[in-house]
Formats: sequence, C-alpha cells, structure tokens
Amino acid sequence: MVLTKEENDVLTRVGPGTPGGELLRRYWWPFAPAKELEDQPTRFVRLLGEDLVAFKDKSGNYGLIQDHCAHRGASMLYGRVEERGIACAYHGWLYDGTGQCLETPAEPADSQFCRTVKMRAYPVQLWLGVLWAYLGPLPAPPITKFDVWARMDGTHKISVQPQLDCNWIQAMENTVDPAHLPILHQETSTQGRTPPSTTRGFTDDIEGFDFDETPYGIMKRRAYKNGLTDQHPLVFPNILRHQKNTQIRVPIDDEHTYIIFINFEPSKDGSIVEHEELKDIPVRYVPSYKTPAGQLHPNTRFDILYDVQAGDHMAWETQGPIADRTVERLATSDKGIIMYRRMLRQEIEKVQMGLDPMNVFRDPEHKIVDTNLDESVRDLGRWRGATPPPPELARA
Repeated sequence: MVLTKEENDVLTRVGPGTPGGELLRRYWWPFAPAKELEDQPTRFVRLLGEDLVAFKDKSGNYGLIQDHCAHRGASMLYGRVEERGIACAYHGWLYDGTGQCLETPAEPADSQFCRTVKMRAYPVQLWLGVLWAYLGPLPAPPITKFDVWARMDGTHKISVQPQLDCNWIQAMENTVDPAHLPILHQETSTQGRTPPSTTRGFTDDIEGFDFDETPYGIMKRRAYKNGLTDQHPLVFPNILRHQKNTQIRVPIDDEHTYIIFINFEPSKDGSIVEHEELKDIPVRYVPSYKTPAGQLHPNTRFDILYDVQAGDHMAWETQGPIADRTVERLATSDKGIIMYRRMLRQEIEKVQMGLDPMNVFRDPEHKIVDTNLDESVRDLGRWRGATPPPPELARA
C-alpha cells in the first residue's frame, strides 16, 4: 500500500487547518511536567505546529497562549506573571488564561480598548503531574480515562524522552511493527542471548504475528514457537501501552516529536492510593541517544546498543524528518502498519463529517477504558469502573 505524496501529507501534517491536524486537535496533549513551571513560571511550547507560551499566574492558574503579544509581537515567554494572568514585558498588556486582554497600561484611564483585544489561548489541565492542552473546538471533552492513567491502586512516575527529530507517525507505525523487535533489538531485549545470525536475529523464535482492531485502537500480538505470546496495544491516535507504561507521542510540528512516558506502579496489596501530591510524582529526563545531540542523520550517531529506545529513535529518525512513503516496499509483516494508516484516514473522515473520533468521550464520568486485554497483567492491580473487553478480544 504505497502512498502518494498527497496521501502522505494528509496523514503527517499537523498544523491548523490540515486534515491530520484537525483530527489531532480533538484530543488533549501532555506538553510538560507541571514541575517545570514551579521555578520558572513561563515556558515556550511548540505544539501541533503552533508557537505558544505556558504560564502559571500568582493565583495558581495555568494558561497557554500564543507566543506573540497582540500589540507589537514581543514574546510572552518574557511576560511577568501576576495575580490575574500574564503581562507582556514590552508594554504591560495583561492577559488572562482565556487570552482576554485585561489591561493596556498606556491607554487613557477610561479606555475600554482592552476589551477588544483577545489572543489565541487554549485550555490547560493538570493531571498526573503533567500539564495537558486542548487545541480543538470548544467545548473540550474530558481527558480520556485510560486504565494506566486513571487507576488509583498505586502510584505514577514520569519519564521525558529526548526530542525525536522526525514526524510522530514514524514512532506510531513502529508500535504495530512486531517484526523489528528480534532484529533491531537483538542485543538489548534478549537477556544476553546471542543470536545464531545477526541478519535474522531471533526471528526464528517467532511463530507469527496477529493484529486486531479494538474499540480503542489496535492490539498487536507476537506468538513464539515455545507457546508464549506477548501483546502491546496501540491506543489511538498516539499511545503505545507496554504493560504498566504508556508512551505518549506528541507532535511538536511536522518534523519533531515530544515523547513522555507515564508509568504506573500498583501498590503491593492492591490498596487505593487516595491522592498523589504533585511533589511526590518523580520526573526523569533521559539524555539524548545521539552524539552530537540535536543533529540529524548522517551528522550524528545513535548508540543503538544503549537500550531499546535508542534503537527505536535511530530507526524512526533515519527515515528522514517525514518518511517518504511513496517509495517504500511493504511486506506481509507490515499488516499492522496498513491497518493503522486506514484507521487514521477513517478517523480524519469522521472529524470532517463533524463527528468525534475514536477515544473522545463527552461524559466526564465515563468508565475507565481497559486497554490491557491481558489477564496476566491485569491481575497486577485493580481499578474502579473498568470497562470489560469484548469476549473475542479477551484472550492473551
């Protein structure tokens, strides 16, 4: 299923008004650990191709507004946070979290000019120690309660990956590519075993691959000749769930991706942890996998023997900032990739028809979405309100 350039653009472009960008604007996106706004109350954010500034005002409210002040275009990154919002450092124009201008200090005292000024701004929520933004049409839906995020029988921690210098879909297609594991990761995921052939890696251990569409995305399964099976869900549109870990791929723009892991550790006795204080949620920043950092192939080199993620970043980035899918040669093991691309197009079409795409729920009290479908992992903990999977998808 080779794509034309136009088809590839539809899937990969994330800016305002693009088909893919309009789909992605129906979801909430994590853009920074909340701790980043504790010591420095402003932060530049590039998200879905838009230049924005996040801030925390002195009343404790979060905001996300366009980077350039509506007055003369100075960056709001240097704004001064106040009780009611953020004031531009250039002329003091004050904006609240909705982007509404509240004061224009140099105007006459009786001027109502500020009421006519409003900047682009987006809703922000704090959840699991992370700040999330919604860039789509209002009213905004609630953040979807996926099981690993919403479980209360344990604690969470955050890991921020080094910036991925390529399009976000290159990471997502890897999620439904089971054939790469025994070859790309033959040194880093096999507990010290030596493969009989570096060309085949451990491919001969595998009986076959299987993919199922699910209510929340795609389940990838890998069956081994020894009778074992492993499976990883792709949670549409941008999440890989790996046991208790969710890897969230956030499009910065067409050619860069922010990746944040939210990990869950169940309590040993299954007891409910009633509250996690922000200060208690640890954040780890992973250093760059390449030397020198910040460069593109071939002007940098990845240490693919460092760990699994380093190998993945190499494979994703070296396809190019946006992979050219007009020249690829897909094979039988790429069934999941074809399935995912079809799913993307299907959900884009739903948005164009005015419908909500997959995994958008309007009821804030919706049941927790069970993305696991694997009893051996599910038994590690318990949670409240989980939606049971359909019987045909409940097998391991």
